[in-house]
Amino acid sequence: MTRDEWIAAFAREMDVERPSAQEIRELLDLAGTAAHASERTAAPLACWIAGRAGLTLAQTRAAAERISTPSSDAPTADPRER
Repeated sequence: MTRDEWIAAFAREMDVERPSAQEIRELLDLAGTAAHASERTAAPLACWIAGRAGLTLAQTRAAAERISTPSSDAPTADPRER
């Protein structure tokens, strides 16, 4: 079974629409950011948080990028304001 076949089957099982090709790219980018800035296990957890956050994938990726940069000592703003 391919990744896309598995994702489609899982989405059906969860009774949700499967992610579009663009959403898959954005989720994989988010996962990559998390995995490279921390431990590999941060990737699926970051995607879970993104799904619960109620933000766009672009907003969650921007937040991940902000905390992944060396200048992350500054207080962060609410990502909903971006």
